[in-house]
Amino acid sequence: MTVFDWLQGVALPSGVTPFDAVEVRFKANRKAFFRKPEGVEVYVGDVVVVEADPGTDVGVVTLTGELVRAQMKARKLQEDQDIPKIRRKATPEDIEVWQQARLRENDTVREARRIIQGLRIDMKLADVEYQGDGRKATFYYTAEERIDFRQLVKELAGAFSIRVEMRQIGARQEAARVGGIGVCGRELCCASWLTDFRTVSTSAARYQQLSLNPAKLAGQCGKLKCCLNFELDQYIEGIKDFPSPNAKIKLKEGKAVVFKMDIFKRLVYLLNLDEPGSSPVPVAVEDVQELIEMNTRGEAPASLSEFAIEEEPDEMEEVYADVVGQDSLTRFDEARRKKRKRGGRDRDRGRSPSSGPAPSGAAPSGAAPQRSAPPRPAAPRQDGPRPSSSGPAAPRSSEGASGGEGGNRSRRNRNRGRDRRKPGNETPRPDAG
Repeated sequence: MTVFDWLQGVALPSGVTPFDAVEVRFKANRKAFFRKPEGVEVYVGDVVVVEADPGTDVGVVTLTGELVRAQMKARKLQEDQDIPKIRRKATPEDIEVWQQARLRENDTVREARRIIQGLRIDMKLADVEYQGDGRKATFYYTAEERIDFRQLVKELAGAFSIRVEMRQIGARQEAARVGGIGVCGRELCCASWLTDFRTVSTSAARYQQLSLNPAKLAGQCGKLKCCLNFELDQYIEGIKDFPSPNAKIKLKEGKAVVFKMDIFKRLVYLLNLDEPGSSPVPVAVEDVQELIEMNTRGEAPASLSEFAIEEEPDEMEEVYADVVGQDSLTRFDEARRKKRKRGGRDRDRGRSPSSGPAPSGAAPSGAAPQRSAPPRPAAPRQDGPRPSSSGPAAPRSSEGASGGEGGNRSRRNRNRGRDRRKPGNETPRPDAG
C-alpha cells in the first residue's frame, strides 16, 4: 500500500499552512492517521510513538502534507475529526522494546495455534501483531461461523501475560496481510493497492468467456479472483451486440449453434451440428444478426461458408513461430565435421600431382597413423649416364593403404628396408660405381 508523494518539494501558496495530520504505517497493510504535536516536525521514514488503547504503539511515517488530506477524504474521514496524536519521535529505547515485541510474534502464533487445537475451536489463526510497548497483542483469525472464544482469551492471556484482542477478518483480508505473488507474476492486488473488496460472482467469468474451472478462477485466498471485476463493465458493454450463447441458426442442411465469441475481433464462431468433425466457422456479428433475422422470416441459408470470414494470421505468431527450433543441438558437430573435411583436403592439396604416391606407410586422411621405417639415406649423385628403366630398381609401395594388395606391398617394402639395414645384407645398387 505504498503511496508516492508527488507533491514533495512543491512549495505551498502564500498564506496556506501545512496540513497537521500524517499517515503512519504499522505491521503489514495496517495504516492510521495521527495529529502532529505542536513544534515538532516529522518526515517520511521517521519512527514515531503514537497513542494507543492502552499504552502506546510504534510506527513509521509514510505520508505527510496535502496528500494526507486527500487520503482522509478517500477514507471518508473529516479533516477536523478527533484522531489520535503523535506523542514523540521514537528513542533508541522505544525502538528496542518494539523490536523485541516483534520477535515474539512467530512463537506466539505457533503456541496459540496449539492452544486453539487443544480447545477444538473451528477457526484459523492468521497472524498476531504486538503493540509497540509489548502490553497488548491482536490476534487475527478467520472462521466460517461465529466463534465463542471467551475460554480461548483466558488461555491466551494466561500463557503470554498480555492483553488479548481477537479480530475476525475475511479470507481476502488474510491474503492482504500475508501477501504473495499472483498467477500474473505481480504482487497481489489486495496487498499492494486494492482496499475495496467487492463481491465477485461466477457471472463475471461467463461474461468474459472464461472456463468455469474453480482451480483457475480462485486466487491465493481460495475465493474468486478480484481481477475478474476489473474489465467486467467493458465486457458487458461490448457483448450487447452479440447474440445469446444459446442461439441456434437453421440451415438447409442442418442446424448451427454458437461455439464461442470473440468480443475484441467481433466474431462469432458457429458450429454445424450435422457435419461431424467440422471446424467452427468465424462469422461477423452483423452477419449473425442477419442470419437470425432470416430464420425469423422463415428463410434458411444453404451453408455457413457464404458468411465465413477468412482470419488473418497473427503477426506475433508469425514472428515467434519457430523460436524454439532455431538453434540445433548438433550445430557445433556440423562445424567440426566441416573443419575435419577441410583439414583433409588441405593435406591432400599440399601434395603435388608430380610427387607420385605417398611414401610407404602413410595413412589416408581420417585413418589411424601407422609407424613407418626411417627414411633410407640417399645415394651419392653420379655424373655418369642414368641407367635404363629396364634395369633392376627398388620397388615403390602403393598409396598408403593398409588393406588389400596395396597394403600388402607396403608391408613387404618395409620388411625389405629392415633387411637392408642389417649388417652383411647390403645389396649393391645398380648405379653404384
